[in-house]
Amino acid sequence: MYYRMKLSDKVRVPPHRLGEALDKVILDVLQEQLEGSIDKEIGIFIGVTKVLTIGEGEIIPGDGAVFYDVVFEAMVLRLSLQEVMEGLVVETTSFGAFVSLGPIDAMLHVSQISDEYISFDEKNSRLICQESKRFIAVGEPIRSRLVTLSLNEREPRDSKIGLTMRQSGLGTGVWLEDDMNKEKEKEKGGERGSQ
Repeated sequence: MYYRMKLSDKVRVPPHRLGEALDKVILDVLQEQLEGSIDKEIGIFIGVTKVLTIGEGEIIPGDGAVFYDVVFEAMVLRLSLQEVMEGLVVETTSFGAFVSLGPIDAMLHVSQISDEYISFDEKNSRLICQESKRFIAVGEPIRSRLVTLSLNEREPRDSKIGLTMRQSGLGTGVWLEDDMNKEKEKEKGGERGSQ
């Protein structure tokens, strides 16, 4: 889930930027350092949006920079096990699909797509369920549940996030719409039978 957070940190303003507007420099430094990074306590930094307060600067002998205590706002994504996520399929392979959750990609393994046998149509870049003929293709929005989570703070690209679509209420937009229509038909059939 996405959160807007109020955080504090000590920011180093390099000597070559001391003549510029301080709030702009601090925002630039925070954005450069934090955006795209992962902190296991806070989450995945999407963006630093605003500097709220800037404290007195400190000079440390031997370093020409000035250090400021700052309070700022940031947008972060916090992932939780069992959370239902919306994402977009960005790649399909013979072993599953990669799903963009915004700032980070997750893996949807073929064994977590359906109870059916899944085949990979390499020509059309689709994963196809053999019995129902439902498929997953690049560019499709999906709803899935987060089942594995291993975030790597040092190398965010090495983080491991696993998804599943095997429960009801999960799947591609088309799958969910089909399921909803089948439920409506079932309800209409039940109403006719009771009259």
